Amino acid sequence: MWDRELQCVGNESFLVFCPMGNPRDQPCTHTDAAGVTYTRFRLVNGSTACEGRVEVHVLGTWGSLCASRWDLSDAHVLCRHLDCGFAESIPRGGHFGRGTGPVWKDSFHCDGTEAHLGQCPVTALGASPCSHENSAAVICSAGSASLRLVLGGSRCDGRVEIFQHGTWGRVLDDHWDMREASVVCRQLRCGEAETAYNPPKPQRGTGPVGLRGVRCAGHEANLTLCNTSLPESMLAAGIAEDVGVVCRGSRQVRLVNGPGRCAGRVEIYYQGSWGTICDDSWDLPDATVVCHQLGCGGAVEAVGSAQFGEGSGQIWLDAVNCSGAEAALWDCPAGSWGQHDCGHKEDAGVVCSEFVDLRLENSDGCSGRLQVFYNGTWGSVCSNSMTPETVSLACKELGCGDGGFLETRLPYAAPRMAAPTPQTGNLSSLAALGLLEARL
Repeated sequence: MWDRELQCVGNESFLVFCPMGNPRDQPCTHTDAAGVTYTRFRLVNGSTACEGRVEVHVLGTWGSLCASRWDLSDAHVLCRHLDCGFAESIPRGGHFGRGTGPVWKDSFHCDGTEAHLGQCPVTALGASPCSHENSAAVICSAGSASLRLVLGGSRCDGRVEIFQHGTWGRVLDDHWDMREASVVCRQLRCGEAETAYNPPKPQRGTGPVGLRGVRCAGHEANLTLCNTSLPESMLAAGIAEDVGVVCRGSRQVRLVNGPGRCAGRVEIYYQGSWGTICDDSWDLPDATVVCHQLGCGGAVEAVGSAQFGEGSGQIWLDAVNCSGAEAALWDCPAGSWGQHDCGHKEDAGVVCSEFVDLRLENSDGCSGRLQVFYNGTWGSVCSNSMTPETVSLACKELGCGDGGFLETRLPYAAPRMAAPTPQTGNLSSLAALGLLEARL
């Protein structure tokens, strides 16, 4: 139980930046635990509560959210959070009018599976000015017969459930195939159906049944428009089981085993499992597509030979040959899915421009000029108003103990402006700071 008083001013980026008082005189128990009311979201200026301009409640004020990096994955999470189904579209250009309050520039980086936006990574570093004409917006599905896919790796794969009469119910069938799966994927705006399946026992549901014995032609716009009134004798002829689908929209890309969200080994989620990319012909245009897809800016470096460690499982793609303009990695020319002549020692990786790192230049171990790597360049950091708490945090991030001191009388050479490959440090909690030229 942390019993020291936090003496925040209110403009600190993290609680660890706040001054801390002495331990309390009286013992503190878990019945005295502090809490927080989660930041609220709403949709305004739409014809229903499930469409409109996205507004966020921060420090007592409602303001519009900037749309500079707002995408469908973020919108899906917000629709789910607001009990509005999934996101059908994200209109641009002030579709729902201008706001009157501030415009919040934070960028959410959801993968679409989170329960609410608070579970998504958020960044503010490098955010550009944003006007009310560029506010985020969304139109959610919000239908009474909404579908959802659960226990998958994305919102576009998993076991099928339908919302009817105020509750979510299972969909059961004894002959589920690609025709029914196609209707589900189309209804969820998840692209074409890739797989229709019956989930294994650990993924089967136990709740109420919403539909049973579904028979579709494959062209229906909604699963409830399919034939679901088969005779009981036909239903009894087979064992009805939970059903699942994998849609093309389930494909995802991520960077793992790197020093930050925007650097690491490239992995693709395909057909319900994560796999890697072979580094044969892997180059900067390929890396550029990955970085753009993840909202990580441009590509600084395309790396191979498992520089970010060897993956496991499938190697999904080989001989990728992007132009750099593709919207997704799987839109690039490449070999067939799962066909390759590689081992995981050839796994590909990338370093994107939004990757942030920390180092001590001219360092003799744990002292030197503090520099930040951002947008492909190492830069020095100003020491104005730097607190002892910030110095201690920098030392921890660099693996140099729990504390240090600031030295502004620099015995070091002038800063270099080169842009070498970043080290594998971690600046996750310093991403929004301006720092120093210092000795720690």
